[in-house]
Parts: sequence; C-alpha cells; structure tokens
Amino acid sequence: MFGLFKKKSQKDILHEKYQKLLKEAHQLSTSNRKKSDEKVFEAEEIMKQIVKLDN
Repeated sequence: MFGLFKKKSQKDILHEKYQKLLKEAHQLSTSNRKKSDEKVFEAEEIMKQIVKLDN
C-alpha cells in the first residue's frame, strides 16, 4: 500500500527494459536470428548503463 506511489529509480527502469529485451530476443531466436542478436546487443548496452549507475 505504501509503495503504491513510489517512483521507480532509473536503475529499476533500466533493469525492466533489460529483462524485456532479453525476453524478446529469446522469442525471436527461433524465427529470426538477426533480430534476436540485435535485441541481445541492445540489452548489453542497457546493462552497461546499469553498471555505470552502480559505480
């Protein structure tokens, strides 16, 4: 209840985006390998941003 209006941190937003991209990459891996690789690349770039925020 008290966390209902809590604003997400930048790190939380990036982590959700990272998870979403990996899920999409996994789904595309069976039908379109090139697009799957692009999604994995995007996810890696987001992980770099998350690591940068940790430092």
